[in-house]
Amino acid sequence: MGWSRTFRAAVVAVAAFGLTACGGGSGEQAAAPGKGGAPVVVASFNFTDSQILAEIYAQALEAKGYPVTRKLNLGSRELIYPSLQKGELQFIPEYQGSAIAAGFGKEPVKDAEGEHAQLAKLLEPSGVALLNYAAAEDKNTYIVKADLAKSKGLTSIGDLKKLDKVVLAGGPECEKRLTCFKGFSDVYKLTNATFQTVQELGPRAQQLDSGAVTVIPVDSVSPLAGDPKYVALKDDLAMVPTENVVPAVTRKVLDERGADFANAVNAVSAKLTTDGMRELNKRVDSEGEKAADVAKDWLSQQGLA
Repeated sequence: MGWSRTFRAAVVAVAAFGLTACGGGSGEQAAAPGKGGAPVVVASFNFTDSQILAEIYAQALEAKGYPVTRKLNLGSRELIYPSLQKGELQFIPEYQGSAIAAGFGKEPVKDAEGEHAQLAKLLEPSGVALLNYAAAEDKNTYIVKADLAKSKGLTSIGDLKKLDKVVLAGGPECEKRLTCFKGFSDVYKLTNATFQTVQELGPRAQQLDSGAVTVIPVDSVSPLAGDPKYVALKDDLAMVPTENVVPAVTRKVLDERGADFANAVNAVSAKLTTDGMRELNKRVDSEGEKAADVAKDWLSQQGLA
């Protein structure tokens, strides 16, 4: 499935959106002075981990003298990819498995190195390349209340078959994604599952706590994934592929900026770990710190800024 077919509807949405949310909103900051040329436009998806990663990479580039414009908290992949293809957005921290499955409708291979090669090939016709992937993963993890898991013997997604009724709550894109609700039906064959749209994680967790829904997806780096109030269900059938963080950058930027630019980005990726990202997410989601501040602290601790 080619990019143009996959995202035709999204292109229309972006056109209507006018990218006004990408420029001039609270997520955009002025470019820093640097090594000349137009600022590199660094984007993020609309969840905490993505925004922190975008800040980390943006600040690392600025520390090396590269001008950066941030366009953060934009939305889902379906909205962002057409703008990346057109060069309006030029750099985004991606997640390999989801990019392959949700971005191109393909089944990811089962290892990080293979996914990297697979995704690079899929992106190549659109003038987007990948730099080195990180050890850090941020993948969909499905949690249920701990008391329900204990009473019903739930340890894996497949165990949800034991329940009379399962309600999965997630963002609107979840319903048709093989790594989300569609995987519940197509991979795990859960005939007792229905889907409910709840866009934001906070209200989603409240619905889970109240018993209004049964299961919700959270990022593996989310503090909720390690909260003893919940149980993270095992994905025995590998519905969710490996999700290593990888910078996707337009070829034009890489050609113009050269090896020093790529080296600066790869130096960041080499330091990113899943445990480290979970701690940064906790500082933002649970302790109320700003993504830019925790990114700055992390870069300082790693000797990268």
